[in-house]
Amino acid sequence: GINVWCAAGKGTFGTAALVRRVQKVQLGKLVTHRTILLPQLGASGVAAHQVQKSTGFRVTYGPIRARDLLLFLGTGLQVSEENRRIQFTLRDRLLLPPVELRSILLLLVPERGALALAGLTRDLGGCMLTGTILIPILLPYLPTRDFTTRGYLLGMLAMLPSVLFDPQGGWLVEAGRVVRPAPGLRVPRAPFTGATPFT
Repeated sequence: GINVWCAAGKGTFGTAALVRRVQKVQLGKLVTHRTILLPQLGASGVAAHQVQKSTGFRVTYGPIRARDLLLFLGTGLQVSEENRRIQFTLRDRLLLPPVELRSILLLLVPERGALALAGLTRDLGGCMLTGTILIPILLPYLPTRDFTTRGYLLGMLAMLPSVLFDPQGGWLVEAGRVVRPAPGLRVPRAPFTGATPFT
């Protein structure tokens, strides 16, 4: 569902692509009906009236979640309003950190020695954990819509305790410690693009 939504937004799952596929496989010769069922999240990229005009097939949008598909089919292709809207709940958001954390750890393990020599291990590690765990949890409550700004804000907040309780130099050094790791939080946010209905 979410991947379809992302593809629809980018234009890779859209009216032209759908019309091309229907025509390429000559769908009209393969089936007796004239209805195409599409995922609800694909609606942002598909102009149903243009598909019908170009192919003769009527577009019907199904439910958001695949688990509701049998009910949809069993009720004559009727979708409740609840099944037309997606909620990106805390439970949904908590599915993301383990996947992201694993990916980040795999990236950091080979470079751990170099990072330790540069003195970045603790600071960068704290920021990566913040970006991997706190951003998904706090996503609906963070200011701004773009993930870069969210990453910077949380990265700087994540560094404050370290700067306050383990100072390593003058104010310029400490300011650098607060700002330096924040760009690292842009990387963990990239998987949200297209992985959630939030982007």
